[in-house]
Amino acid sequence: MYTLHQVPSEAQIRKYLRSLVFGKNVFCPSCRCRGVVARQERYHCPRCRRRFSLLSATWLADMKLPLPAFWLLLWCWTTQIPVRQTMALTHRSDEAVRRWYSRFRDHLPEEVHILEHIVQLDEAFFRERTLLMGKEKGTRKLGWDVLLGTAPDRRDATRFLFQKVKPGSKLWTDGAAIYRGIDKWWPVEHSSDLHRKFEFAHTSEIEGIFGNYRTFVRRMYHHHWSENLPEYVREFCFRFSSPEIFASPRDYLSKTISPVPLD
Repeated sequence: MYTLHQVPSEAQIRKYLRSLVFGKNVFCPSCRCRGVVARQERYHCPRCRRRFSLLSATWLADMKLPLPAFWLLLWCWTTQIPVRQTMALTHRSDEAVRRWYSRFRDHLPEEVHILEHIVQLDEAFFRERTLLMGKEKGTRKLGWDVLLGTAPDRRDATRFLFQKVKPGSKLWTDGAAIYRGIDKWWPVEHSSDLHRKFEFAHTSEIEGIFGNYRTFVRRMYHHHWSENLPEYVREFCFRFSSPEIFASPRDYLSKTISPVPLD
């Protein structure tokens, strides 16, 4: 592993994590006793006799990596360093890098946007999967759903509206059959483009999002598997809608590691 200025020292990382998890003083996650004793890199509670580490109460409890190595992997992911570049930088295998990138994705916070005002809705097809995605026009708010198969129908489109589009919104789509008469199933003002007549204004933003998504996956992960589609789409949508989470490892960890409650 290379040493980079972007990676703090182990002592600095430990200090940040300690502050994030426990605040000013370390206490026992079980009985909340403040009189814990530090023994090397672990702690011992004299009241309940529990032994714990700095990360025992977090999703990193089972981590075996040294803290600087973990920080470098997280920095690569937040900075969108491609898998192959990360392998060369960290001296980790393809499997290890992808496993950690997947773990970082899995611990993104839950985020559900209800789209309103003007919503552009369209679909894109992958092997054995369909991506249905909506964008609130002029904003960074996205909604999405991954469907099995490549033949979505009106039920799939209406289900998307039920869950992700506010009643009374304007819905802009292309002329696909799955959207015909959709305003009779959900209170939206529906209008559409006919691409065969070179009409694209109603779907221009969402089609641009699909193009950005495909570019993101090719650059970051080099190729695409249908089974990874939900994971990749979720990461992409988070990066688009909430870029502040990816500003640095600190920003990501502050959103994904919950402090241990004192009471």
